Amino acid sequence: MKLYPSVVQHIAHNSYADPDRLCMADSRSAFSYSEVWSRIYGLSQRLQELGVTQNRCVAVECSQNAGYMICEFAIQLLGGIFVPIEKNAAAGRLAEILGDTQAVLYIGKDPAKLSAALNVMQTSGKPSQHSTSPVFMDISQAADFACTPEDLPPLGEISFPEAQQTAEILFSTGTTGKSKGIVLTHGNDMAIAENVMCGVGMKKDNVELIPMPLSHSHGLRRTYANMVNGSAAVFSDGVTLLKKVFTLMDEYHVTAMDLSPSMLSIIFKLSKDRLGEYADRLDYIQLGSAPLPEEDKLHLSRILPDTRLYNFYGSTEAGCSCLLDFNSMAGRPGCIGKPAVNAHFIVVDENRREIASSPEKPGFLASSGAINMKEYFREPELTAETMQNGYIYTKDLGYIDRDGYIYMLGRKDDVINYGGIKISPEEIESIVVQNPLIKDCACVPVSDALTGQAPKLYIALSEAGESAYDQKEFKSFLASHLDANKQPKYIEIIKKIPRTFNGKIRRNLLTDRDKDQ
Repeated sequence: MKLYPSVVQHIAHNSYADPDRLCMADSRSAFSYSEVWSRIYGLSQRLQELGVTQNRCVAVECSQNAGYMICEFAIQLLGGIFVPIEKNAAAGRLAEILGDTQAVLYIGKDPAKLSAALNVMQTSGKPSQHSTSPVFMDISQAADFACTPEDLPPLGEISFPEAQQTAEILFSTGTTGKSKGIVLTHGNDMAIAENVMCGVGMKKDNVELIPMPLSHSHGLRRTYANMVNGSAAVFSDGVTLLKKVFTLMDEYHVTAMDLSPSMLSIIFKLSKDRLGEYADRLDYIQLGSAPLPEEDKLHLSRILPDTRLYNFYGSTEAGCSCLLDFNSMAGRPGCIGKPAVNAHFIVVDENRREIASSPEKPGFLASSGAINMKEYFREPELTAETMQNGYIYTKDLGYIDRDGYIYMLGRKDDVINYGGIKISPEEIESIVVQNPLIKDCACVPVSDALTGQAPKLYIALSEAGESAYDQKEFKSFLASHLDANKQPKYIEIIKKIPRTFNGKIRRNLLTDRDKDQ
């Protein structure tokens, strides 16, 4: 398969190679490749009239639909820079991103959101970098600028973006301090798309359900992979409206799914084993954004015995870098798989010297390859600190075994040093959620006079647990499943475990909670 420098160029070529094949769909609309390309090109002409030119940023409020993705690719076709905004972003956050990027255009649902953000910028006391305020465009119109076939120029006359050009800036969720802008090139997007395509063995007739937020790297990158592959992406706004999810799966004959572990948990709880009804249709399920509990791995394998099941490890800075096929790699707790095709891993010590790692001597994971981001937006010092010698250095503790499998113990700040014993919170959590009385849980380090640190377990009870939970019995359960030196020293019941929109535990809120008590 020939690889072009950008995802949008692949869409254009696919529109001629297989014009009638389904490209994108959602609960309201469905578009073939030729229809998507005519809308991308038509919208790009309108955006140009609104001032979008090469290297100018455009902020787009996330919608889980085809129109939103058409916006992205129309911006990128002009050489502009796509800046996604989560759909519930507060005025202050929108103001911060608009100010930092000097966006010329805001594409969203409500002009009042833009007005509120501009008001924050004016009253903040900070000097505005905007010479003029960004223009508003209604995102509901995004798919309305379709060109007729006669108006579309031949592909040879169109200037597509080059691999080294900036494609998008993805801002972190900013749970602690100011959010970071991760700058990614078209070459980055293509390398990550190839990692996903090769990693899951994506077939030409793939139809993938993507409920993950399209403002986040996870959902975007699975979409890119399907666009490059010439297959289809079906968008859903999460999985809580489960009836709609299964309707989409039936209507578009979905053959693959992209989920977070928390989404999978919701599906299990709301529909029990209904996914098993799609066993003869689902080619694969890929998961990411957070560790998948071992029990959920086993459950998936039981109800979908012939479906390929994958867990991706990565980050916005270096996405989809490691892949675990947890059907064929069963019996390797803590394993995150092997590097994807465009990634290379090493383990380093605190001085960033490569080491021969082991379970007894873990280090910090570092990765290199074409997937690595270009830089942090306007953060040269942070970029230099994070990227050195072609590697992105993480705070993820882990090791590589003699067979090349990579294991992650957790973040440096999350791993609990219990009197010299290193405890992975994820290991404890994966055991705890197997208990039917526990709906969700999180394990965090707390100060301890005797050992320095000790594991504290926060649990949210299930409906059954509300009446049946007994702490003595629960401790007996833990004792039968965990080594004595890994037992939580403290247990506290709370109503809900704080998580990000993509399912990651917000451990900082729990550690702060403990300090306040």
